[in-house]
Amino acid sequence: MPKNPTIAANNVFCIARKQAASFNDNLNSREGASEELGIDRTRLARIELGSLNPYPEEVLMMSDVYNAPELNNHYCSRLCPLGIKTIAPAELLRLDRLTIKILSALNDADYIPQTLIKVVEDGIITEEEKPEIEKILASLQKISEAATETRIWIEKHM
Repeated sequence: MPKNPTIAANNVFCIARKQAASFNDNLNSREGASEELGIDRTRLARIELGSLNPYPEEVLMMSDVYNAPELNNHYCSRLCPLGIKTIAPAELLRLDRLTIKILSALNDADYIPQTLIKVVEDGIITEEEKPEIEKILASLQKISEAATETRIWIEKHM
């Protein structure tokens, strides 16, 4: 009978493996998961314990084998040196929460086209116009996050 992890219990890679064990018994243990993934059991243990960051290829394999597309975003937004600067963290939300987030982001963005045209029509962004540009960027960020979380939800459930 597989043991439940203690130290690794809050690690995103361990959590994804344990959730995936509900549809693949081999994933109940690191030994079985390492066979499924084709990586060394000790390496998988170190990844789940947080003492070693996985390679991008390993994350892609885990994401596929565990049906956990959220691992890709986790790696890129929190572990990859380049991604940390460019990728926003996303959550795997329930569909009702996700729908509200999408509608809120789109509702806040109604003013973007007219404001953007008004601000950039002369080709110069003045000091007075900078707050409007910042507001536009914040709305676009909300839309981007909602789109990413929607993509993750669809990949996980479809």
